[in-house]
Amino acid sequence: MAEQNKNVDQSAPSGSVDEPAAGWKPTAAAKSKATTFRWIAVVLWVIAIAAEAVGIFWLLRQRVYVGEDGTLVRDPDTGLLEEQGVTAQFPQWAFITLLVLLVVIAALAITGSILWKKANRLDPARKSETLRFFVQNQLGAIIAIIAFLPLIILIFLNKDMDKGQKATAGIVGIALAVLATVIGVDFTPPSVEQYTADQSAVIQLLGKDEVVWVDGGAVYHVCDEVSDIQTGSEKRTGTTAEAVEAGKSRLTLKFASELKACGLAVPENADEIEDALREIQGGAVDTLLPAPVWADPTDAPIEVEDAAPSE
Repeated sequence: MAEQNKNVDQSAPSGSVDEPAAGWKPTAAAKSKATTFRWIAVVLWVIAIAAEAVGIFWLLRQRVYVGEDGTLVRDPDTGLLEEQGVTAQFPQWAFITLLVLLVVIAALAITGSILWKKANRLDPARKSETLRFFVQNQLGAIIAIIAFLPLIILIFLNKDMDKGQKATAGIVGIALAVLATVIGVDFTPPSVEQYTADQSAVIQLLGKDEVVWVDGGAVYHVCDEVSDIQTGSEKRTGTTAEAVEAGKSRLTLKFASELKACGLAVPENADEIEDALREIQGGAVDTLLPAPVWADPTDAPIEVEDAAPSE
């Protein structure tokens, strides 16, 4: 790598970046940041659900009585006195407060979901753990439903609201609930398997877990002479885990042209590797990552033997 590149601080001993890694793991800093994001998200979600409880158990129970000067009559079935002509109504101040509360719940749920998804990109779940993978990646949507659905149902069941109040609050609640749920859904959740595939490709192509990126980019690269990172921004080098920590979610799929541009050997089956990585990065779980095939065996930067078949 060029001397002007800035190396990211290593948590491992000096020189360990040149050693092939046993498997992808988040850096200590990334894991710490992910934990912080998750705790903040949980606090925001708890506040959102608490706000929902306030709406259900206090706000929706507010009412004012109209016609309290009605005539007293006796109910022959119960023997109790009651006022004829008295009507319970949902007060306007409570209606406005309810609309504000719905917006606050949405803001809390959405902010929590955004932080939670950021945490999942820094420290993802394994796709092989199906239930955990689903819950961890879609928790924002689940929380949004919990924070809105009971309140919306009770809005429509409220007997004191007039039709206009009920329609307005219901529509606002549904719209915000849908928005918070959609934002909470992670349509392309990362996984340990995806990050491991990228790392494995890097090690087999370069002989070590070392990549290059710039602050403004979305992916990391195999060398520092490619046109995509000649942006004037400082080039940074580090492991694939450090690239993920910096917000670069995957290896570029243009690695073959990058290898050629940097004067490095390009495997004969680069297209097959690219196709496999595209599928894995897209969420496939059964795609085989091909080993590089070199025209000259001496071009191989590293030799990795296949594991012995399990008995």
